[in-house]
Amino acid sequence: MKGALPCIASRHSTRKFKPEPIEEEKLRQVIEAGRQAPSGKNKQQNHFLVVRDKEVLDTLVRLVQEEFAKMEITDENSEDIGSAIRLSKKGNYVFKYNAPCLIIVANKRNYGNRYADTACAIENMMLAANALDLGSCWINQLRWLKDNPVIMEYLYELGLHENEAVFGSLSLGYADTEDGMPNRREIPIKGNEVTYIG
Repeated sequence: MKGALPCIASRHSTRKFKPEPIEEEKLRQVIEAGRQAPSGKNKQQNHFLVVRDKEVLDTLVRLVQEEFAKMEITDENSEDIGSAIRLSKKGNYVFKYNAPCLIIVANKRNYGNRYADTACAIENMMLAANALDLGSCWINQLRWLKDNPVIMEYLYELGLHENEAVFGSLSLGYADTEDGMPNRREIPIKGNEVTYIG
């Protein structure tokens, strides 16, 4: 990948990963890209929990599935978490798409720029992943469960601070394709209206 603009235009989400681990240097570069993201008033208070332990990942998958399975689909939540609830009730929901690494990004629970700071960090990491031939996918499920006591208790055990919540996560690894490369087919943008004034 040469240059920022082709990297942006060719980035797509990966939802099928190979089990092989990511090289330490590539992982470090992705995390550093997240750490270098802009933050409100340059507070730099994102907290990155980098989960590679298979047992921990399996526990997170199990807990997320169990907690979503306890919910019911309503008119208010069907568009956001309806499919997560439906798949969890069937017992086959793997929210992280079997990626060998999950980067959980937290911030202060009541900080005004928590979503913006987290989003900038995750986008930086997705672009770095694409530049390094890694697949990635933004993951919202832990954010949707940020007030769930079961999920929160486990995240506290993993190192999340009590005044923090998860505002986004990133599945990361090699794409499960023949060559291990992520999809880089550029597609035309049909939405995202632009209005020029002046």
